[in-house]
Amino acid sequence: ADFSTGMNGVPHRGKVLTVDNMNPNVKRVEYAVRGPIVQRAVQIEKELKEGVKKPFTEVIKANIGDAHAMGQKPITFLRQVLALCSYPELLNDNKFPEDAKNRAQRILQACGGHSIGAYSASQGIECIRQDVSRYIEKRDGGIPSNPDNIFLSAGASDAITTMLKLQVSGEGRNRTGVMIPIPQYPLYSAALADLGGIQINYYLDEDRCWALDVTELRRAVTAARQHCNPRVLCIINPGNPTGQVQSRQCIEDVIRFAKEEHLFLMADEVYQDNVYAEGCKFHSFKKVLFEMGPEYSSTVEMASFHSTSKCYMGECGFRGGYMEVINLDPEVKAQLIKLVSVRLCPPVTGQALLDLVVNPPQPDEPSYTTFIKERTAVLAALAEKARLTEEVFNTVPGIRCNPVQGAMYTFPCITLPQKAISQAKEKGLAPDMFYCMKLLEEMGICLVPGSGFGQREGTHHFRMTILPPTEKLKIMLDKIREFHQKFTQEFS
Repeated sequence: ADFSTGMNGVPHRGKVLTVDNMNPNVKRVEYAVRGPIVQRAVQIEKELKEGVKKPFTEVIKANIGDAHAMGQKPITFLRQVLALCSYPELLNDNKFPEDAKNRAQRILQACGGHSIGAYSASQGIECIRQDVSRYIEKRDGGIPSNPDNIFLSAGASDAITTMLKLQVSGEGRNRTGVMIPIPQYPLYSAALADLGGIQINYYLDEDRCWALDVTELRRAVTAARQHCNPRVLCIINPGNPTGQVQSRQCIEDVIRFAKEEHLFLMADEVYQDNVYAEGCKFHSFKKVLFEMGPEYSSTVEMASFHSTSKCYMGECGFRGGYMEVINLDPEVKAQLIKLVSVRLCPPVTGQALLDLVVNPPQPDEPSYTTFIKERTAVLAALAEKARLTEEVFNTVPGIRCNPVQGAMYTFPCITLPQKAISQAKEKGLAPDMFYCMKLLEEMGICLVPGSGFGQREGTHHFRMTILPPTEKLKIMLDKIREFHQKFTQEFS
């Protein structure tokens, strides 16, 4: 350290907190969907504003599942009720439908001092947890759900990291291992790096539309037992970044595997309303678990997650979500309640929004027709864009794209010339990072390289959201096609 003497003869020793003495786990955290490529995109946007000439006029950001930022319109009913909750004076305004007013009054009555500016219970407002339970029961064809097992959260991310935090313990070979799908949503690898947990990769099968195969789970868990203690199995269904929807049979196999190997299941189901492909249907892990009978439903420990950020709502900024825990040890549950109480409570606006998602307008209510029309339009547009994306990508030599069965991303496989791979390595970049950076500089399109999600050695991908408006999406697909052909020629 450099010593120089201060005013009163006390030596200065540089900064107290430096990158050398800070928490090493934090330095290991990487989060690709907001990584260096996105920082460069923001820089380019500033340059364009300042009048710097580029071969394009705007940056199209297809890097993150942020529906409203991409032009999706908010659902009227959701925003009406939130407006009423935020500014209750509007309850006297005749512009608002009665059902919206009723919902707002019910939510406000459950808030301290009838204000959504008050803290709520740590697990979330009780009547909202009851609504969530009813919603789950209805979704799962009557399988009971207990509001005491529902924890509201700031988006699903918050609940997922909390559950991982409960699980990570032990030293050396006894350190908790967590099985995650590759490609994965980088929240999982980031949270595990932060917590010092051991990441166990299991690979999805790209040739079978990113299917999950129990033999691969078994391979991964057996290999991992040599160096850690595998305790958790994470599943993302529908898949992010891969867009696959798991078959019922596959879910049963996974549950059997979790029971045999004594693993805690974490089911990330935030895209449950985003299912587009013919013959695909969303099955919740909980429903399948209970239909398999008490041998499984009374023993397999599980947490499942949902959010207001995706599906037809796309309300990511409100940070609303929930988890349902099943068969959790009562003493552990007490610890979980303690842990969430330290953060006081999830955002109350997010809780209010979640309440409307789980308790939408009913057929006999004035807002029903508009609500259904808007919801159907959003989901139909996404289904159309999913089809269009797959169709266009598969016409490009060197791009191979699986059907986007669900969620809101495509994760095509790209063939890169050896020369490009060598040049990327010289620059210390992953080849698909090199490709995506070049695409950003030349075409103004921001995608996330597959290396940020994980992929089989020697393969290259990118993740693109299907959220841009159809016309803009078509332009984007054409630009990527043109770029890919040019890139292939340049490096052949």
